[in-house]
Amino acid sequence: MLLYRPLEEKDFAAVCALPRTPDELFHMFPRASYPFTPAQLAESLEQRSDPTVIEMQGEVVGYANFVRCDFRGRCTLGNVIISADSRSKGVGRYLIGCMAEIAFDKHEARELTASCFNHNVTGLLFYSRIGLRPFAIEERRDKQGQAVALIHLRLERPES
Repeated sequence: MLLYRPLEEKDFAAVCALPRTPDELFHMFPRASYPFTPAQLAESLEQRSDPTVIEMQGEVVGYANFVRCDFRGRCTLGNVIISADSRSKGVGRYLIGCMAEIAFDKHEARELTASCFNHNVTGLLFYSRIGLRPFAIEERRDKQGQAVALIHLRLERPES
């Protein structure tokens, strides 16, 4: 059984433990330094909205927020991550579904967008499976200064 709810301070340590490697943290939060800390999470929340956790059997197994959310405009997902042990079990689909519901119902957004780095093939295939489609590519730099492609994807608001 999955449950979504707003992030609480008591969840910070669990969320910070979700990225197990520097690469996972880069995919989740490119500007953060590994290991991810509650202080970094708290600081990021000053510029984010709707921080949301997914619980399975009382344990935090997923997290996301909006890096940008314009009422009746666009909501952009940020810091999306699922625990390694919970991947391929429907948790990601549930998390994105919950975030889409928040975007389309609470914020009356016209579209939900996400961004994913080109080397995160698992993430790109996941977003494609749940209906997000690429619409732009932006050049970025990874932690080693190498060029990477940040692929922007969108899901339009369903017709009522």
